[in-house]
Amino acid sequence: MSSSLNKERLKETDFYRVATEETYQKLNTDAKGLTEEEAQSRLETFGENKLPKEKGDSALKRFLAQFNNALIYVLLGASVLTAVMGHFIDTAVILGVVIINAIIGFIQEGKAQKALENIKKMLSLEANVLRSGQKTELDATKLVPGDVIMLSPGDKIPADVRLIGTSNFQTVEASLTGEAEAVYKFSKRIEEEAVLAERYNMAYTGTSVVAGTAKGVVTSTGSDTELGKINRMLSETEEITTPLIRKINNFGKKLSIAIFIFIGVVFLYGYFLTGFSLTEITLAVIGLAVSAIPEGLPAILTITLAIGVQKMADRHAIIRQLPSVETLGSVTVICSDKTGTLTKGEMTVKKIFTKDRHYEVEGSGYKPEGNITYDGGTVDAKEDASLQRFLQAAAVCNDAEIVEEEGTYQVNGSPTEGAMRVVAIKGGEDIDVPRIASIPFDSEYKYMATLNDVDEKRIVYFKGAPDKLIELCQYQMGVEEKETIDSEYWNRKIEEGAGEGHRMLAVAYGEVDSSKETLSHEDLKEGMIFLGLAGIIDPPRPEVIASIEECKAAGIKVKMITGDHVLTATSIGKQLGIGDGETVLSGGELEKMSDSEMNQAVTDCDVFARTSPEHKLRLVTALQANEQICAMTGDGVNDAPALKKADIGVAMGLK
Repeated sequence: MSSSLNKERLKETDFYRVATEETYQKLNTDAKGLTEEEAQSRLETFGENKLPKEKGDSALKRFLAQFNNALIYVLLGASVLTAVMGHFIDTAVILGVVIINAIIGFIQEGKAQKALENIKKMLSLEANVLRSGQKTELDATKLVPGDVIMLSPGDKIPADVRLIGTSNFQTVEASLTGEAEAVYKFSKRIEEEAVLAERYNMAYTGTSVVAGTAKGVVTSTGSDTELGKINRMLSETEEITTPLIRKINNFGKKLSIAIFIFIGVVFLYGYFLTGFSLTEITLAVIGLAVSAIPEGLPAILTITLAIGVQKMADRHAIIRQLPSVETLGSVTVICSDKTGTLTKGEMTVKKIFTKDRHYEVEGSGYKPEGNITYDGGTVDAKEDASLQRFLQAAAVCNDAEIVEEEGTYQVNGSPTEGAMRVVAIKGGEDIDVPRIASIPFDSEYKYMATLNDVDEKRIVYFKGAPDKLIELCQYQMGVEEKETIDSEYWNRKIEEGAGEGHRMLAVAYGEVDSSKETLSHEDLKEGMIFLGLAGIIDPPRPEVIASIEECKAAGIKVKMITGDHVLTATSIGKQLGIGDGETVLSGGELEKMSDSEMNQAVTDCDVFARTSPEHKLRLVTALQANEQICAMTGDGVNDAPALKKADIGVAMGLK
């Protein structure tokens, strides 16, 4: 094993397209992990696994920066002139206005400065590593490429990792990719080129494990990770001045030039043509210059903007820079992330398909409130045998828990399983029965199953990919009794739900021998009964639809830029009234566009799916190239570069 890894070659390698054994070879490691000596050598080569900490501006420099605009320069010049003329009260008033303006801006920026450092906190603190075949807990900053690590539920992933073994492994990547659902991961090689959100054999730093276990090889650390790339992109993105500041600077420059020209003409005329003494004409032009300077303007602007900041604070919006209030009023287009901004960021079962009925589910998110309806009326599950059994399966074949904290409901476990738990509670069938055995979800089999003791019978409940469960089941449950499964019917329902952007999840059950104590895949091949399908989606926030209508009425365009699936983006866009309900551009299509093509695309299209942080940044830049005043909203790290580049960036929510 050698430490002579080529850092640049590693950066160029798409490890998701590399087989497990080849991954070991490229990283000069093996299943036992690195030796301590080798790890130390690589640590010296690659550096610690942490993001570079840039030295921020000192408090003094940030305070002095508040004076950096043309109008302030003019006012400072006026204060000097009034002092020379002996008008010390005027001098004090002008300086007071300038200093108060600087203090307000300095304090307001200080309140929000800490939020920009939160990206650093996303890195894991510890990692379980194999060194020479021995499992050890290690400070995550000491990880190096080639380290073999173990991942478990609740872990923050400490580096970018090529997975080499998984068991029911799921991660939440919403902050990095915008994907609302927990993502099932596997270890097999992906042959085709894939966007970040579809590299299912990779796990990325800053994301977290919600279910299952995995073993992986570290492929990149620190600033070479995907999170590090975003951090680098963020530091390289230049903030632009607000429209108000640009106008003030422009006005200040023009005013200064006009004043100097005017007093120059007056000085020449008075001194050479009218016979005034040098002292007299100097005092006269100083007086003219002072009277021409609108020293009250910055005060009025500062007070007006401060009032705006206070009103925004009352609505729980923190304004980092005073002029941003005016920018907000000048916006012509709003680019919004989907997950957690336009939607709740909480998976919800909205549809249930059984053999004979199509149910709608009220409510959204993890709050277990809302009815299950059919044909406009509320349904009692106890009077509907197929629905009752469906909800029982949703509750029993489930490892998630719904927890209430101060009126807010959260899910412990997979968001998808959380959605199934909630719909069971809504239907009054969140039963608690003994679990005898289980088969955890595996990407190869695409389902989870549990063996339970129900009313002195041994019942197998299982849920998973619809195509897999249709293949396993011989029967389906109708209104009265079981019947031979109608695969064509269920495939039509799968297409119907998927076409509306829902993730379709199938549920089935079967009765086995009462003495059964174990559960295997072979037990699911006889007598299994298909119960139905759940349509799951991250629903739009109810208040967002009205807000979008208000924006349209005000002449503001709204564009959705998300990392989610194309079908999901299309469905949510249609529900929210964004776009024409049909035209959607994917990240893969954006990747191939030139800057000029991108400039045209942002004019023609309002919904963009499967986008990366780089795509979001390019889209904002393209809008600005079209002379749009662009606001960008988002709640994930993947939105950060675009938030910084936009004319006004709006970081959303508490997440």
